[in-house]
Amino acid sequence: VQLVESGGGRVQVGDSLWLSCGASGQEVGRSCMGWFRQVPGKEREGVAIICPDGSTSYGENLGDRFGISRDNAKNELYLRINAARREDSAIYYCAARAAIGRGDPLVEWRISRRRRAQDFPYWGQGTQVTVS
Repeated sequence: VQLVESGGGRVQVGDSLWLSCGASGQEVGRSCMGWFRQVPGKEREGVAIICPDGSTSYGENLGDRFGISRDNAKNELYLRINAARREDSAIYYCAARAAIGRGDPLVEWRISRRRRAQDFPYWGQGTQVTVS
């Protein structure tokens, strides 16, 4: 499974931006996927998760400024950031769990909604977002 993020860059406070994650080797609609972010010296933080049935989970204290979505036809995952703040500056990573296959979707949801980086085996290289 390969994940490639794009869409990062430098934006101003209050701007909105989209991040994209192109996937290969696995269909985005068949596994729980998510966005994480990390700043130097801190742990990787789970921003948003989406599972195949469309269930989503967002990081606490992030408010409603973030939106996760996917396009199964394009095999892409997206993150919308509204009203960007300086504290949103970070490297943003796309991550995926293995395809559910014969697994239990409820179990996958219960694992994924915790938004723990260690529960996601597949990662992109990250894209830098700087808000100033």
